[in-house]
Amino acid sequence: MKPRAEVEEVWPRDGRIRLVGRLHGGDADTGRGWRFTLTRRSRPDHVLRFDAEFEGDRFTGEWRIADLAAYDGFDRADQWDLHLTDGTHRLRVGRRLDDIKGKKAIMVYPAQRVPGADFGVQPYFTVEDNLSLECRP
Repeated sequence: MKPRAEVEEVWPRDGRIRLVGRLHGGDADTGRGWRFTLTRRSRPDHVLRFDAEFEGDRFTGEWRIADLAAYDGFDRADQWDLHLTDGTHRLRVGRRLDDIKGKKAIMVYPAQRVPGADFGVQPYFTVEDNLSLECRP
């Protein structure tokens, strides 16, 4: 089975986004340097990296939404895609094992305004049930 980064909880609050999930399948060793990577869809050279913590197959991680303000140009909506990486694997963070299809229309998370910036950040599920962030002025 191909490894999968299955998100179980998304907590957007207090200027942060926290994720909790499990690594399923494959030979992915949870003891080696896993990190979350956020890649801006319109500018793939814009990448943010944050440490992921593991306890067994369970991962957690969080980041400040203000870190996205390091990159300008949010005069229109833009998206950031989330992956869990360790140098060998690059796993798209998503939620598929719960049998709920079409999460984009069902699971709606609150947007948070970035202090000192003219945009907000909102986690959302894509049409493929992957987790992404949208930045919107």
